[in-house]
Order: sequence, then C-alpha cells, then structure tokens
Amino acid sequence: MRKDVLALIVGWTMVALIAPLLLCFIVTCFLDDISMAVQAFLFPLILSAGLGSILLAVFVHTDTTDRLRDREAFAAVALAWPFAVFIGSLPFWLGGVFHGPFTDSEVGEVLRGAVNSWFEAMSGFTTTGSTVIDHKMSPNCIIGVTSDCINAQPRGILLWRSLTQWLGGMGIIMLGMLLLSRILGGGMALARAELTGPSLSRLRPRVQQTALALWSVYFFLTLTEILLLIFLGNMGIFDAVNHGFTTMASGGFSTHDASIGYFDSAVVETIVIVFMLITGLNFTLIWFMREGDWRKAFRDEEARWYVLIITIATLLVFVALQMNNITTDREFRDSLFTVISIGTSTGYSSVDYMTWPVMTHVILILLMIVGASAGSTSGGLKILRINLALKVAWREIARIAQPNRIQRIRMNGEVVKTERLSSIIGMLFVWILLFSVSCIFLAMLVPNADLENIFSLVASALGNTGPALGDFGPSNTYSSLNPAALMLISILMWFGRLELLTALLVLHPKVWQREKRKAPERKSVQLIKDYLEKED
Repeated sequence: MRKDVLALIVGWTMVALIAPLLLCFIVTCFLDDISMAVQAFLFPLILSAGLGSILLAVFVHTDTTDRLRDREAFAAVALAWPFAVFIGSLPFWLGGVFHGPFTDSEVGEVLRGAVNSWFEAMSGFTTTGSTVIDHKMSPNCIIGVTSDCINAQPRGILLWRSLTQWLGGMGIIMLGMLLLSRILGGGMALARAELTGPSLSRLRPRVQQTALALWSVYFFLTLTEILLLIFLGNMGIFDAVNHGFTTMASGGFSTHDASIGYFDSAVVETIVIVFMLITGLNFTLIWFMREGDWRKAFRDEEARWYVLIITIATLLVFVALQMNNITTDREFRDSLFTVISIGTSTGYSSVDYMTWPVMTHVILILLMIVGASAGSTSGGLKILRINLALKVAWREIARIAQPNRIQRIRMNGEVVKTERLSSIIGMLFVWILLFSVSCIFLAMLVPNADLENIFSLVASALGNTGPALGDFGPSNTYSSLNPAALMLISILMWFGRLELLTALLVLHPKVWQREKRKAPERKSVQLIKDYLEKED
C-alpha cells in the first residue's frame, strides 16, 4: 500500500471542502450574523485547508504520479469519508446546533454534542437523512416555546447541512476526479470505487469528461427542481434551495421538523415525487435520455424492474389503507410519496406512516433493504444486484432438472462475467452477516428497544434511508439513542454508502502491508548473470 497516494487523495478531499465551507461562511454572514459565521465556519475552514496542505506537501512524493491501482482507490475512497465527516461535524458543534464549547453547557453535554455533531455530519455525507436535532439536544430550541426546532437553527448551518448531502450524493471523490485523473491517471479506479453497479459506463472517452457529464446532469436537475419549487410550488428561496440539494442527493434533510408535510401542498409533493423518482434511476440512463437516446433508457432491465416495484408497492400500500378504513382525500398521494421516498432512500415524509397498518410497515422495510437502481444516488442493496442474484438462484434450480444445459446470466442482453456475479453474491452474503451482527450489537446497546426498532434501525442505516419504524419513525428523531448506539449506526451508514465491500477492504490487514517487490531486471542483465553462474 502506497500511503503517499492515500495522502494525496485525502488531501485533495480536504481542499475540495474549502469551497462549500466558504460559501456557507458568506451565507451565514448575510442571513445570520458575522459572529456566528466566524464561530461556526472559520476554524473548519482553517483546519480543512491546513490539513489538506500538510498532507499534500509533506506526505506526497515526487513519484506519486504513478497510475492509481484499484486497491489504493478503494482504500482512499473509504478513508476520505471519515475525514470529511470530521470537518463537516465542526459547524454543528461550534455553531451551537448541539451543545458545544461556545454554549453554556456542562462537560457531559458538550461531549454528547460532539457525538451528535458527528452523527449529523455522517448522516449528511452518506445521504442517510437521520437526525438528532430536537428540543432535547439543541440549545437553540426551548420545549414549549420553539415549535419548529430544525427551522430555529442558523440559516448558514442549515445550508451546510443540506450541502453535505448534495456533495455526498454524487460522491466526494467524484468531485475531485477532474483533478485526480490528471494528477494520477487513475480516475476510473476511483470511479469504480465510488459508483455502484457491476460496471461503470464511460459516457465520454476520458474520465474527466465522464465526471463532467455526471456532474452536469446532477447540477441541471438540482437547479430545475429549485426553480420549480419556487415558481410552481410557491416555496421560499431558502427552503427551495435546501430541498433541491437534499432531494437530488436522495438525502431527505429538510428545513422543518415536519419535513415536506410542513408545506401541505399537492404541487410541492408532486414536484418532489418526480425528482425522487429520477434520483432512483441510473445516472447513465439519465445521460442517454439527455442525449436523445430514449430507446436505450427504456430498454434497460433494471429501470423496468424499478418502475414495476414502485408501482406494485404503491398499490399494495393503498389497498392496505383502504382495507383498514384509512380513507382521506389524499391517501393515494401519501402512498405514492411514502413508497418513493423510502424506496429511493430519500427519507422525506408527508405523513406519519407509523399510524398505518402493519402490512405497510413490512413493505416499507423491504423497500429500505432493496433500494433503487445501481449508479443512482439512492442507497440499499440495489435492484440490479437483487435481480442478478435471483437469476443465479434460478439457474442453479434449472441445473437440477437439466444438469447438462449451459445457461449464462445476462443483463440487458449482455453476458455478466463470473467474477462480477461472485462479487454480487459475496456482497449479499456480507450484507446478511453484517445485518445480523449489527442487530445483536444494537440490541445490547439499546436493551429496551423492541424487535421492530432494532431491525428497522439497522436496515435504515445500511440502506441510507433515514427514518425507520417504531419509536424512530418520521415523527421522531434518533436523539433518544445513547452515544454508543449513535456511533454504531453512523458506522453502518458509512458501510452502506460505500457498498460494504469498499469499507470492509480498509479493515483487511493485507491492504496495509508494505510492498517488498523488487523491480524486475532487464533481460540482458539476467542473461549475463545466468552465464556467470554457469561459468562458476
């Protein structure tokens, strides 16, 4: 493992955070006050710039420009996230969203505030959307006085909260690919580590062009949603910008405690539904549609399954509500909104689905686990992997009846390589194992929680969904969990965002072993050595 390469990538990640931190510093000066901007963002700015500069200047060697290999790319991607989360947590802690060094709080409250800030930042960068901001944890909210705790926070910090999700949606590493591909020549290795799916389609011949294509689509869709929310949904500019950032990232952070339900608007919910549905698609397909190649997009097997799953789940939830006499003038809209929100791991809420029958809860937790399309900003196992795993299972069953028949696994008409199938099966096995072990540990840390709480918390964290079930549904926050449980869930968010195997690779001891291979000698030198040995 060449640690100078890791220092280069993590260093550039720290440098990349300077721009959004500076933006929020300026916004805080105008929307809040200069003292709040200095208190919340000055130290993170200095630390991010200083840490990035030190890593680049001290630990990077002159020969670091060698081609980046996959092993180092995966390790760098996994390690860049905790560094970014640490920097991202400081504005919450220093800005007084939680108890911190500038609030009149006891030592225990300050330490708990640090844990809360780490959790909030991890939830942001991993686009999970779980929050611990409520009246019990934030000194900015007073029980019985402050009606909307999230909206009572400083404007600039709320914008930073939304930006963490927008940056995490496409991936912090993808943001730096324009620089890294030129410096290292290994941008595609980074992209394979960051983006999901069995393969990464090059939208353009060069990796820099591919990154620009993805980011142009991402930015265009974000801007379009913001404008629609302002002009059609009559939403304020600040709320529209924040919800535009968190919708396209499939993150779900809102500027209000009641999430999208706060606006109580059919137009707003319809706009958000459309863009949540888009975020669940593979961004490669969105690029094809942008280029006018609609046939290739509509013929995609995973996209068809995605639409079918959303449709069936919505109808089942709607029927369950009708059978239990939960009839209102908006039950179908609530069913569609909730299914798409959970299925794409966005996590917005327009209604408290914990008042719905148990059948709907089973459907929602399955949606948390499955997720949406590979190559999207959504979380979960991804429909593509589930589809291929089912095809492998069906092939093995067919072999019993026809043992001599050769049957290949295909996706969109193309044969899927055996090593890709092995990777998918291995990931599913790791997910099941990690889910089981995590449920046991979480049950030990939260002994008073019931089975629904434990299962849904782990599924929501690994699927980067946000709201769970039971006591942690859309009307509640995670603030009732103890610090140890919050740290465990934040680690599961990290695992889920990095598709498990990328994060687990960092824990493997062989990844960090020093390479002792010597450079091969020239053939002429080897011939002379062989001749001398024969003469001796």
